[in-house]
Amino acid sequence: MKYSNLPWRRTLAALALACGLAGASAAPAVDIATDSALEARVIAVSAELRCLVCQNQSLADSHADLAVDLKNQVREQLRAGRSEADVVAYMTDRYGDFVRYRPPFKASTLLLWLGPALLALIGGVMLWRKLGRAHASPAAPALSPEDAARAEALLQGGDKGG
Repeated sequence: MKYSNLPWRRTLAALALACGLAGASAAPAVDIATDSALEARVIAVSAELRCLVCQNQSLADSHADLAVDLKNQVREQLRAGRSEADVVAYMTDRYGDFVRYRPPFKASTLLLWLGPALLALIGGVMLWRKLGRAHASPAAPALSPEDAARAEALLQGGDKGG
């Protein structure tokens, strides 16, 4: 065995291992519909649903494994003839209102819809009270008649002693 070929074999083995690991961690290939109208519907429905892993992205924007699986479920349901509303209702029933970017206005989501306005109102009231207190001058204490006479004399340049 020649030792001059050994570094190349190690390099090739490392490269093959790296390619294998990269392929193992990649998301599975998405079954893109051959029907462009169906794919547009999949994207439209996926844009309305939140990725449950990322939570700040829609299913359409996310590449997480769960998001890919959910997009495939959306595609399969639309291919089976279900409407967009049916698919969103299915996902909401399965994962709750959190999966929707625009949850419905109902008792359980009331705080979600009204919370920002309520916080802004509370902040505005607190700011108004704080600014109102800062501009109000405290009332001057009432002077006794002797103190008033002495103050008047000082203002007139009179008595400088007490």
